[in-house]
Amino acid sequence: MNKKKVPFQKTIFVCTNVREGGRVACGNPGRGGLELCESLKRAVKEKGLKGKVRVARSGCLDLCEQGPNAFIYPGDEWASGITPADVPEIIKKLTS
Repeated sequence: MNKKKVPFQKTIFVCTNVREGGRVACGNPGRGGLELCESLKRAVKEKGLKGKVRVARSGCLDLCEQGPNAFIYPGDEWASGITPADVPEIIKKLTS
């Protein structure tokens, strides 16, 4: 194993998990997880944070009913019920 320095200052993990059979999940149609992930990626690029902040899809974060869910690592920021309208506030926290 080759150990390397972490290449990003922050990573935003966004749940995009999809479930069949009507079970609630952040990435199910109409829930917004995938759209949120794409909105965050665009915002990171537009704000010149590419290479500093990574937006990554995540599997289930176990709070499906409260979703879409995301967390910022490193740090102690967890967000539930996020919509694309919340993206500017999330990006602002990353730049302040």
